[in-house]
Amino acid sequence: MSAIIESSYQIVNDLVTPTLPVKYPRTTGYRPEPEDNKCNAWYWKCDIVGASDGILMGKSVGIKDNVCIAGIPMMNGSKIMEGFVPDIDATVVTRILDAGGRIVGKTNCEHLCFNASSWTNDTGPTLNPHDKSRSAGGSSSGSAVAVWNGDVDMAIGGDQGGSIRIPASWCGIVGLKPTWGLVPYTGVVPIEITCDHVGPMARNVHDCALLLEVIAGFDDGRDMRQSKCLKVPKYSQFLDGKLEGWKIGLVTEGFIGCDSDVESIVREAAKQLGKAGAEMEEVSVPMHTHGLAILLSICTDGGYQCMVRGTGAGYHYKGYYAESVMKHLFSGYKKEAKQLSENMKYACLCGKYIDKNYGNRFYGRAQNLNMQLTKAYDEALANYDVIIMPTLPYKAPHLPTKYSSYQERFLNDHGTSKNTAPFDCTGHPAISINAGKSQGLPIGMMIVGKQFEDTKVLQAAFAFEQLQEKLFLY
Repeated sequence: MSAIIESSYQIVNDLVTPTLPVKYPRTTGYRPEPEDNKCNAWYWKCDIVGASDGILMGKSVGIKDNVCIAGIPMMNGSKIMEGFVPDIDATVVTRILDAGGRIVGKTNCEHLCFNASSWTNDTGPTLNPHDKSRSAGGSSSGSAVAVWNGDVDMAIGGDQGGSIRIPASWCGIVGLKPTWGLVPYTGVVPIEITCDHVGPMARNVHDCALLLEVIAGFDDGRDMRQSKCLKVPKYSQFLDGKLEGWKIGLVTEGFIGCDSDVESIVREAAKQLGKAGAEMEEVSVPMHTHGLAILLSICTDGGYQCMVRGTGAGYHYKGYYAESVMKHLFSGYKKEAKQLSENMKYACLCGKYIDKNYGNRFYGRAQNLNMQLTKAYDEALANYDVIIMPTLPYKAPHLPTKYSSYQERFLNDHGTSKNTAPFDCTGHPAISINAGKSQGLPIGMMIVGKQFEDTKVLQAAFAFEQLQEKLFLY
């Protein structure tokens, strides 16, 4: 029997496995010098021209550096991946190029994307463009900064605890975490399969909707997060600024623990939607206060199994596995584990401890509680078109210094995510749009909708954007 098993491994090793298509020519590009890299938004610059027509013609796009682009170096914010060059294009990359988009580089992200602030990338911190002493938010830090700086029209971000919406909020742009499974994650380095999202970031809602149109949709069975019954509307064509007959709920628990200026600005912004025809009222979702704990239990335990033991791919699902990523991460963990960030070391220690002493008991318990959390939001959304709360509880904090304690650095990270994290484990679509500023720093308003009603969160965000433009004009 052992000989049969051994020969089976040899056969699997010798067979040629399917890969992802690489359809457009490109050169390697270059690592930008500091003077050509405002706020350290970029890991790598390149220039890949897509199809000669399509709805993204004339649009420049930045790609978060946890997304594979064949022939373009990828670091994922960590020295353990430095020197890696993917041999595949992620599905979202192919779709952007097929739609006529032009990819101009890889944007910096946090160390293995495991941080909600912007100081763990091994090339140095990404700086907030509104105040360079402050965090830009993470982990899609470079994507948000590149969009705000005008380096690109739009960008791809990833979100497992708020990593699109956090930097969108603190940098003052639009960032959408789509419904879980709407956009294929194929060719993107995961953290936890049940919480992984990839989505659009842009200066305005229309461009965010346009990019979602391009990247959403079923990926021929390569991504187990998806259903083959997925339908993708033309999101950008539903943006009319009208909310007549809509009911919007302000989630009471979403405002608890927020700074007073954040609460007042978001409440005032939400009231503005009444001018577009919406009716507004308070709604209580008590389970919301436990959402962060549920997400962290899933992502710490599940992330350890997927990112570390599963070498950036995980186990137990049918679909496409990025073999070159897995091979490089396996080597990196084995040889360079000391290079891991503080957050990753803590996650590894905690994940190993839980695994050794409790198995997957807490992971299973958190996933069971997640069903209860999901139901709580579904019940609220049965009575409202969308629900609203602040994206983040406070303005962008100062980046930690060499004198900051680990506890201070830890709070700088996880303290941000009380409102964003719950919707990563439930999968509801959630968008952050700039609601205003306090002391010169942007404050985000988060709009959440029913699963696969991404159109509605975009419509509500667009209505608010239109009202703000009219206010500015008059």
